[in-house]
Amino acid sequence: MRSSASVPKIIGITNIVVVTVAVIGLLLQSSSGTPVAKPPPVAKMRQTAPAGTQQTAAPDPVPTLAEPPGVVSTPEFAKQVKANELGLVPVLMYHRIVKKRAASIDRTPSQLRKELEKLAEQGYVPITAKDFVTGNIRVPAGRSPVVLTFDDGHPSHFRLDASGNPAPDTAVGVILGVARKHPEFRPVATFWINHYPFGLQKREEQAAAVQWLIGHGFEVANHTWSHPSLAALPKKRVKEQIVRAERLLKKLGAGPSTTLALPFGSMPHPRKIARSGSWDGTSYKFAGVFLAGAEPSLSPYAKKFDPVAIQRIQSNGKKGECRKWCSQYWLEWLRKHPADRFVADGDPDHISIPKELQGNITPKRRGQLVVY
Repeated sequence: MRSSASVPKIIGITNIVVVTVAVIGLLLQSSSGTPVAKPPPVAKMRQTAPAGTQQTAAPDPVPTLAEPPGVVSTPEFAKQVKANELGLVPVLMYHRIVKKRAASIDRTPSQLRKELEKLAEQGYVPITAKDFVTGNIRVPAGRSPVVLTFDDGHPSHFRLDASGNPAPDTAVGVILGVARKHPEFRPVATFWINHYPFGLQKREEQAAAVQWLIGHGFEVANHTWSHPSLAALPKKRVKEQIVRAERLLKKLGAGPSTTLALPFGSMPHPRKIARSGSWDGTSYKFAGVFLAGAEPSLSPYAKKFDPVAIQRIQSNGKKGECRKWCSQYWLEWLRKHPADRFVADGDPDHISIPKELQGNITPKRRGQLVVY
């Protein structure tokens, strides 16, 4: 398995600088016996009725994915499906989803759809950032997890049309469309929001949007109150930024958050206050803190996994700084290096790995090991 430390640190820093410049540009703009594996479950359909939405027609059924079929992993079965639950996991980072890109980190609905369809075709199944950091990786045997993350709670991420359906050109609309085409592709993602989620001004509209997402399996979590660079703030201000966002999420029905995404990937000092702390009588504690990095994440079961500095990959092509460090490059790399990719055994109670990797498991997970 390729170690995170093998990637030159200067490249990761350069990538964060690029992301920072692009995000600042956006902020300055105006808002817009050997068991046999069963096949993956077929997506079920359920009707939705979002609160606070006037509907001219019944909303379309929203695809959802049932739990993977029950499997108890054995060494023989793990070898059969080539399980490697210490492999690398792509945590993809998105910002605005717009028809006309205004910044390098923007993606169009068509680009997002194409990337998600490629993920589905290559055997990836989305999970939330919360499920990833807590090790709750419920993916069918032989498939791989991917974490789809969207920063800033932009209007292009989620809005309902007059029929009560997610607009098809939004991030959620695109994800649901891909799930309809690829029933094995679980329609979930993580949205990290600031103080005006999805561009909504009224509290009741914010609550309705957040609760719709949570009710359909999405995660909505903390991206600080006003998106500052936390490295530039004193400790008290860092904690205030996180707590104010936590209080908002609680009012909207989403708190407390399990995960935090650092604005600009900027780590506060000391870094431990990014994970836990308190301000004005309110405390917070995250299972995982995410960067704006330039490579796949280590498995959460790995001994070297750092829950306070989880790598992400910017969604982009292979131009300029992204020639080697964005999603097109890394997804191609993982396809060419399948032995380095996280492949699930389908058994959430066990961790299946090749025997040569057993020294890389975190000690608290050794009791779950299946080695082949």
